[in-house]
Amino acid sequence: MTRSNRSIFLGFLTAGLLTGCASRSGGTPGGTAEKGVSAPGAEAVHAPPASNERVSQQDVNGDGKPDVWTYIVVERGEDGQERYRKVRQELDLNWDGRVDLTRFFDPAGALTREVMDLDYDGKVDATYFYEKGANTRRERDFDGDGRADTTTFYEKGQLVRKERDTNGDGRVDSWEYWENGQLDRLGEDLDGDGTVDKWTRNPDAAREQ
Repeated sequence: MTRSNRSIFLGFLTAGLLTGCASRSGGTPGGTAEKGVSAPGAEAVHAPPASNERVSQQDVNGDGKPDVWTYIVVERGEDGQERYRKVRQELDLNWDGRVDLTRFFDPAGALTREVMDLDYDGKVDATYFYEKGANTRRERDFDGDGRADTTTFYEKGQLVRKERDTNGDGRVDSWEYWENGQLDRLGEDLDGDGTVDKWTRNPDAAREQ
């Protein structure tokens, strides 16, 4: 897919224009048989619909193949009327018929989590968490073992902390604390007990006087 085509598709997502695209009911994402099958401990970016979920398809680029799959459930409101609620949405970002991004929504319709397959192997490589529409945490799994190797935390849209597992043992051993958009201090666990043994401050970090 060309850079311009990818930009157009991501523009659709940002502008919320997917609801205006062609829609068809039923069906699940296509792709090879191994798509969605992941190694032990790793989350698959695509999951089959649950028994209570209905799936609708959307063709964003007009090539006759679905690019977006929206999963909804039917619920009964306090007034006794049935209503449809979106629980998750899967997207094919490179138009190969396979899911690359899945978005999850809470009962109010707010985005709570996004999982992404960045290397197109069917497994989740990155996970973004949201609260009240704001991205609060991002996790990256670089070695494909299903555990976060790097986690970044945000407050009011600003990076405040990074945690890393640098030796792949599943435990954080490096902490970065950020202030005013720059690294303030770095903590390191040198003996593997899960606590900071060494602090290093950034000499160039701006300090309040």
